[in-house]
Amino acid sequence: MGRTLVIAKPDAVERGLVGEIVSRLERRGLNMVAARLTVIDEELASRHYAEHVGKSFYPELVAFIGRSPSLVMVIEGPEETWRLVRTMMGATNPRDAAPGTIRGDLATEVTENLVHGSDSEESAVREIGVFFPELVARTAS
Repeated sequence: MGRTLVIAKPDAVERGLVGEIVSRLERRGLNMVAARLTVIDEELASRHYAEHVGKSFYPELVAFIGRSPSLVMVIEGPEETWRLVRTMMGATNPRDAAPGTIRGDLATEVTENLVHGSDSEESAVREIGVFFPELVARTAS
């Protein structure tokens, strides 16, 4: 089994698309094992986006992710679940995302592209630890 972190970002919550996003994951046979509706504050954003600290777009990124609630989820499925979810999400820029993907069907702007998904097994472990440390502690035991 594999696990990955998925965030239905503020634009997804604001537009009422969380149900559609979760439904797509579930229809694919993936399971939500943890979820939390939360406003991602600056401290949490800095841990989540650690690789982007200091980049020119970082302040805008933090402002966006914290502007209103996001649904943060741990999704479980087959090995390399992160890769499956990333394929379902589509290209980062919705203009390049294929029809049938979440971004290809529902997003319009690269800065508001509805979802985040871990981009590797290592990122999934790290990101799950940021938002759900209790799951990482339980897994390590």
